[in-house]
Amino acid sequence: MKSRIRMLTNIGCAVAVLAWCGLADAQSMPRLKPIPPRGPRINASALVTADFVSATSSSSTPWQPLNNQPPFTNNSCNGGLPGAGNPLLLTDGSVIVQDAGCQDWWRLTPDKTGSYANGTWTQIASLPSGYSPLYHSSAVLPDGRVIIMGGEYNVVDGVFFTPAWTAQGAIYDPIADVWTSVAPPPSFSFIQNLPPPAPLMQTIGDAQGVVLPNGVFMQADCCTKQQALLDAKTLTWTPTGAGKFDDNDEEGWTLLPNGEVLTVDAYVPFNFPYIPTGTNSELYNHRTGAWHSAGSTIVQLWDSGLYCGELNASLPTPTFEVGPAVLRADGTVFYTGSNTCPGAAGNTAIYDSNTGQWQLGPVFPQVGSVTDINIADGPAAWEPNDKVLMMASPEYGNPPSFFFEWDGKRLNQVPGPPNAPTDGSYYGNMLVLPTGQILLTDFSTDIELYNPTITRKTQEFQQTIAPVVFYTPKVLARGGSYQIDGIRFNGVTQGAAYGDDVQAATNFPLVRITNLKTSHVFYSRTHDHSSMAVASDAEVSTHFDVPAEQERGPSLLQVVANGIASRPVAVFIH
Repeated sequence: MKSRIRMLTNIGCAVAVLAWCGLADAQSMPRLKPIPPRGPRINASALVTADFVSATSSSSTPWQPLNNQPPFTNNSCNGGLPGAGNPLLLTDGSVIVQDAGCQDWWRLTPDKTGSYANGTWTQIASLPSGYSPLYHSSAVLPDGRVIIMGGEYNVVDGVFFTPAWTAQGAIYDPIADVWTSVAPPPSFSFIQNLPPPAPLMQTIGDAQGVVLPNGVFMQADCCTKQQALLDAKTLTWTPTGAGKFDDNDEEGWTLLPNGEVLTVDAYVPFNFPYIPTGTNSELYNHRTGAWHSAGSTIVQLWDSGLYCGELNASLPTPTFEVGPAVLRADGTVFYTGSNTCPGAAGNTAIYDSNTGQWQLGPVFPQVGSVTDINIADGPAAWEPNDKVLMMASPEYGNPPSFFFEWDGKRLNQVPGPPNAPTDGSYYGNMLVLPTGQILLTDFSTDIELYNPTITRKTQEFQQTIAPVVFYTPKVLARGGSYQIDGIRFNGVTQGAAYGDDVQAATNFPLVRITNLKTSHVFYSRTHDHSSMAVASDAEVSTHFDVPAEQERGPSLLQVVANGIASRPVAVFIH
């Protein structure tokens, strides 16, 4: 009971900081994002309106729960209310999930048929002492390790969920099962991000990160225009990002086929003028280390509070939030927008990476009597049928949530999971699985899988973008390590998106070996990919380690990227 009271007290303190970080001080202080409800959801049926039921009801559902949900433990951090968040796909085909905001992480391993719904959970190493972040960056590095940096909330003097905008970080080695602390980039400025007399501090907070095509991880600072590149071997940083127009806060990064990184400016006025009509976008070139304009998005995608009071509007408007963006196989990026003004809906826009031009997308539709649907923080994911799945909700993340698919022409509503009536969009995190399913967490103890519609036409399309294996040894030893070569090993997209707060990119190759006699599925851990470039036909390679428990005999090997598998190659395991 004490731990639960402590957590509620911390949330109350967070609300106080939110008020302190309000719009009067928006020129110098970051805005605080709320903490979603954690643990089991209340009975949703009591809260569902007739409009919601009629808009989302379906005789069949594309969603299915995991048959084995994570066995989170009660601790002083979660106060008896654990909740799943930050799902990440490792290069051995397993998934790790954080008890969101706490130090505990759990691993989901698919069963011998490759099913994640029937997978098993094991607890992995906890984060280093003094680091327990909520809303942080995350990435799987080419060597197979996982890095997380920052955190809008952290544990401070033993108190979890304390607003901190920390610059701490950690890197996870799945072989050694250990997290190692990572120091922040020394080039990041010291700023006043907490009320005086708090000292000046470096920040990363909920800022975004990305693995560039050359395999180098780039990290943003939430509260300045600064970025830095990580040398993963030495864990040292080099500054980059000359020419950034505005601060990084609330923006997301999308990796493009030409290797550049796209962002839509959110105009957060830390040390930047409030421009409520801004529509600028930017591109980062990793070869030059500089940003340049990508032109106007035509419609406003960030929540500026325009026409509902601007800086004088009552909280939470303006939020400065931007929705997620997902690259599709045709080279277009579907960018979703936020607008928390009463009765207003979020815009969308499409960026064509082939032409460098923006065009208008649809406005989020009215659902029943709900008119103000948008994504002011929320997840989206690419589906192996080239559609984009997204989670939206009214105002700033108010329940209920609505799920839509973009098929390149239309924005179509699809049924939501069981918690949709009580979830806001910002509760959700998505992850593309090797099966082509989309895994969804929402800070509850119910993890759901979305099953995209796959038709014969879809299967024909998939063969045009699937990985192609040029060379692999045909005789493999259990416990052996090998190199495999081919094209399209990184897929056509990063997979899932959110923006700042969380990233779960899966643009890296997995190696899946299926025994012909038993049909049992095993993933070989991949590492040291030669490239992380999306939608590339350049020849690439990776290394894979055949697990010691791999079954002997004739087998089929496939390279999988974002749920799409190569044609099988016959191999023999001894």
